[in-house]
Amino acid sequence: MGDLAHDTTVTAVDARDGVYEGMLSRDWEIWGPQGGYLASFALRAAGAHCGRARPASLVGHFLGVASFDAPITITCTTLRAARVAQSVRASITQGGAPIFEAFVWGVDDGLAGLEHQDAPAPDVAKWSELPTLAERLAAIGEEAVRPFPFWDNFDQRPPFFHPNWIERATGEYPPVWDQWLRFSPTPAFADAWVDACRLLVVVDVGSWPAASGYHNQQAVIAPSIDLACEFHRDARAAEWLLMHAHAPSATEGLIGTHQQVFDERGALLASGVSQLLCRPVRP
Repeated sequence: MGDLAHDTTVTAVDARDGVYEGMLSRDWEIWGPQGGYLASFALRAAGAHCGRARPASLVGHFLGVASFDAPITITCTTLRAARVAQSVRASITQGGAPIFEAFVWGVDDGLAGLEHQDAPAPDVAKWSELPTLAERLAAIGEEAVRPFPFWDNFDQRPPFFHPNWIERATGEYPPVWDQWLRFSPTPAFADAWVDACRLLVVVDVGSWPAASGYHNQQAVIAPSIDLACEFHRDARAAEWLLMHAHAPSATEGLIGTHQQVFDERGALLASGVSQLLCRPVRP
């Protein structure tokens, strides 16, 4: 089990030139470093570089698979500095090889503007009314086995549980993934940039379960080739996060996915999209 704040720490190598360094933790491994976890280093470095109160958005491309055995370098460049907002390019490399390229907007606190939300939260039971994933499995005589260390970082309470999951037919369930998640051991963080990493991780993780839930197959996996996340609201008071992910299209080797993250009150905290690239499973 990892701690997101500690495991996304960035250290200034040359703050004047926007150069930072970080070390990836195997506690966040899932087909390599989980995409939202890796992107969190870009987010935190951009925040340290621009000094704004909070992030507004991140858009990034995954360019390579990083190793856990060597440090990563994050180089930040200001592209635009306005009165209340700043655009930063954050480039992650490892051993000189490109790993992730991100564009991040940071903004000041206290901004006034329009107010509305037209995004209803999924009509599911509250986390407090649901058994844990381990309890669900125990009820059908199965043990909770985490296939990757990444999943040890969460308490999970699935609103829906399908005992015949292994035997399901393709198309039996919709390409949707709803899940209550709480980070463990630290459920939320006081620093706005660190806490936004929670949303980034959750937005990224929802894509593949939504797509793979529709298909019962072992022939392909589909890592993200890009990730975009909009941070709508301050999530620091929300320990439990409700992920709603939908994969509306899978065709010609690509899977398009849309993700939303809500708090217990139904407020939309973050939303994102990612495109997945199907790759054959190696023997």
